[in-house]
Amino acid sequence: MGITGLNHITLAVSDLARSVAFYTDVLGAVQRTASARSAYLELGPIWLCLEATDALTPRADDTHIAFSCAPAEFARLTEHISAHAPLWKENRSEGASLYFLDPDGHKLELHLGDLASRLAHYRDHPEKGVQVLP
Repeated sequence: MGITGLNHITLAVSDLARSVAFYTDVLGAVQRTASARSAYLELGPIWLCLEATDALTPRADDTHIAFSCAPAEFARLTEHISAHAPLWKENRSEGASLYFLDPDGHKLELHLGDLASRLAHYRDHPEKGVQVLP
């Protein structure tokens, strides 16, 4: 048997309390554990671990984590997040997206859509040069 899903995501953070506040207050995460060096948060089905570090290395590429929300919540969340986080990229993909940074510069995205909608988009737009495989 192969991989069955995403287990958890760990992000290194420079100020644990500040990051916990961002993820709980701005993104609505529920804090599940607390220690001097880490915190476990729950964001819908996602288990997110924030781990304090003294050696944070920001990435210069487009590597990021994309979160989903209900379509009816997208506008409200976009407005709320935009008021509390800097944006790092304009949306150029299928579906509505907001690209924002957490306090340590981790690149995040709020995205409407799923893999099925992305594949349908590429099927409908062969000029984009993406081959959808069976």
